[in-house]
Amino acid sequence: MPIDCISFRDTAYASKLICDYVEKHPKLQSIYNRYPTLENFKPQLDAKKAEFSSEKRAILVSALSEQYTQLTPSELTISMIRSLANENTFTVTTGHQLNLLGGPIYFLYKIITTINLAKELKIKYPENNYIPIFWMASEDHDFEEINHFNFQNKRFQWSKKTSGAVGLLDTSELDELINLFSVVLGKSTNANRLLELVKNSYLNHSNLANATRYLVHTLFEGDNLLVVDGNDPSLKQLFIPAVATELTSNNASKFISQTSKELKVINDDYKIQVNPRAINLFYLKDNLRERIVLKEEIYSVLNTKLSWDLKGILKELNLYPERFSPNVIMRPLYQETILPNLCYIGGGSELSYWLQLKTYFQSEQINFPILLHRNAVLLINLKEQQKLDKLNVSVLNLFKNKQSLIDSQIKKISKFPIDFSVQKDNLKKQFLKFYDVANQTDKSFIGAVSAQEKKQIKGLEFLEKRLLKAEKKTQINYIRRLEEIQLKLFPNGSLQERFSNLSDFYIDYGDEFIERLKLELSPFQQNFHIFYL
Repeated sequence: MPIDCISFRDTAYASKLICDYVEKHPKLQSIYNRYPTLENFKPQLDAKKAEFSSEKRAILVSALSEQYTQLTPSELTISMIRSLANENTFTVTTGHQLNLLGGPIYFLYKIITTINLAKELKIKYPENNYIPIFWMASEDHDFEEINHFNFQNKRFQWSKKTSGAVGLLDTSELDELINLFSVVLGKSTNANRLLELVKNSYLNHSNLANATRYLVHTLFEGDNLLVVDGNDPSLKQLFIPAVATELTSNNASKFISQTSKELKVINDDYKIQVNPRAINLFYLKDNLRERIVLKEEIYSVLNTKLSWDLKGILKELNLYPERFSPNVIMRPLYQETILPNLCYIGGGSELSYWLQLKTYFQSEQINFPILLHRNAVLLINLKEQQKLDKLNVSVLNLFKNKQSLIDSQIKKISKFPIDFSVQKDNLKKQFLKFYDVANQTDKSFIGAVSAQEKKQIKGLEFLEKRLLKAEKKTQINYIRRLEEIQLKLFPNGSLQERFSNLSDFYIDYGDEFIERLKLELSPFQQNFHIFYL
C-alpha cells in the first residue's frame, strides 16, 4: 500500500483556518494550548496528571465497567478499563456520531489516528500508559445525519420518525434494511464476514449506542481501544459544577464569543464554525431532547411545559444530572472533565470549533487538550491507477473542480500549445517600452497605451478560449473518461472519505485493509494521504 502525500492547502478542501493551524501559523498560537508534537506531550502529561483526581478516575472506571457489561469484554479490555484508576494512565480521544455502519469512511481514519498516537506516546514516554478512546455522540438528536450509509453508490437509509437522543433508538427494526444490504453485498468470504458483523451489531443489541459500541469494539479488538458513552448518570455527576455555571453565568457564550472575535482579527477570512447560545444545554429525558432557555428569570424547555426558577433548576440538576445534555459547544468540556485526556483527534470542521474553546476551558479550570488533525486519505485501487496512467493525469489534479481539471488536462495533452501565457508575457514586455515613451513625452498618452494593452491581452484570451473549446470537441471521449475517474474517486464532487463507507473497501480487502491502514498511517504526518491499494 504505497503512500503519497499532499498538503491540506493543495487539496482545496480544507479551510484557511485549518491549513494555517496544521502549518503552525505563528499568529494562531494564542488560541491553542500546545501544538501536536511528541515533545509537547511531556508538559501536557504533567498538567493533566496534576488536574485529574483519583476520585474522577474511580468514577470513570466504575462507569465504563458498567457500560461494557453490554459486551463480553476480554481480559485485555477489562485490564484497560481498570488501568484508568492509575495516575500514570492517560487517554487520547476521538469522537463520532452514531452513523450506521460508521457512515463515511473517515470514521475509520479518526480511530486509527487515535490508536497510532497512543502507540507512539508509549514509545516516547514508556513510564505511562495511553488508552485510545472512541467517544460516542449518543446524545445527539439529529437523526437525518446518522440514518444512512453509502455502498457502491447506493444509499441505504433507516427511515423512521424519531425524537430524543439517537443513542437510545431501538435497532430491532433494522432487519429489513440489513436484508436489502445483504442482497447487494453478495456471497464472498469478506461479504459474509461483514454481514455477520452488521447483524451482530444492530440486531443483537437493544439500541444504537450499544450497537455502535459492539461495531467499534469488534473492528478494533486487540488495539486497546475503549468506547465511551457520555450519556451516563455517574459521569454526568462530575459535570454538575460546569452545568451550574452555565445556567448562572453564561461563561460559554462570553468566552467563546471573545475568541471568535480574536480569530476574525487574526484573519477576517477565517470561518467561525459555531456560535454559542445564551445557554448551551439541552434537557434530555425519555424521547425528549430540547433546548433550555432563560426568559425573565424563568428557565424552560422549548416545546414543553417544563419550567423552573433558578433554585428549582439547580435542584433538578443535582437530583438528575443525566437530564442535562451539553450541546456541541459544551460537549468538549464535558469530555475533558471526565477523562484523563491529553489530545483530541478530529477532522477540520471539529478542530475549527475546538479552536474557539481555549479561554472557555481556562474559565472552567480544565486543561485544554492538544488538538491533532486526523489522518485524511484517498484510496486508489490498481484499476483506477491504470486509468489515471492512461489519461496522463496526476492525482493532485483530481482535487480540482471538474471544469478546471478538464481545461488543465486538455492543455496538457494537446498536440499544440493552447496556453498563451508566454505570448501575453511578451506582449506586456513590449508595452513597457510604450509606457516608457509616454512618460518621457506626453503622460496623457499613458491611458491610450493601457487601453490598447488590455485590448490585445483580451484578444489573446479570446483566442485561447476558442482554441480550447475547439480542442475539447476533438477530445470528447478523453473528457468522458476523465470525468468518470474523477467521479469515481470524488463521488458527488466531494472527498471520497466523506461519501464512501468502509464496506466499499472491506468487501474487496477484508480485515487486511484495516490492518494496512494502521500500519501505514502516521498521526504526526499532517498531510492528505494518497493510498494505492
